[in-house]
Amino acid sequence: MSTKIKMCGLSKPEDIAFANEVRPDYIGFVFAKKSSRYVTPEKAAELAAKLDKSIVPVGVFVDSDFEEIMHTVNLGSIRIAQLHGNEPVELVKRLQENGVPVIRAFQIKSEDDVKKAETSCADHILLDSGKGSGLTFDWSVLKNAKRPYFLAGGLDPKNVSRAVNDLHPYAVDVSSGLETDGVKDKNKMIKFAEAVRKERF
Repeated sequence: MSTKIKMCGLSKPEDIAFANEVRPDYIGFVFAKKSSRYVTPEKAAELAAKLDKSIVPVGVFVDSDFEEIMHTVNLGSIRIAQLHGNEPVELVKRLQENGVPVIRAFQIKSEDDVKKAETSCADHILLDSGKGSGLTFDWSVLKNAKRPYFLAGGLDPKNVSRAVNDLHPYAVDVSSGLETDGVKDKNKMIKFAEAVRKERF
């Protein structure tokens, strides 16, 4: 199985144009208002309308409620909800019952954290160093991982080859590693995708 690519934090029309050229499997819109990459659901819907239909738009939420997430889905902004807060299991199940797949993010510091993440009822799990910290974590704690996962945290065009080659994650998730001075950089997006695809197995 080849590792999939998720490019997160897209917020401008040119970001979408770059993504359409590079063709990641997923892109992410951030709906956490504290983030510098925050977009409104309405803005995301405009951007998603320009996105190639083969690319799946994902919404990144932190402690949003069911109504807010469904409003974003119904606008056509996203097809998957990615939860980064302390959302209850009931919310995950309710979204799934309403046809919305869920990626659940977990902060990983030990093998026990990995085991806990693997028990999640979410459709996918995302293993990260923190909430958008932009830093890698000790990948050795993943050596006994049993469940496919999205790998996030500090990935960039230089280290993603090693991540894919050593860990074979289901997907790699990148945001700040694609940026120059806080803006998505087309050349970094191209190099990141090439590095992943070169290592695909």
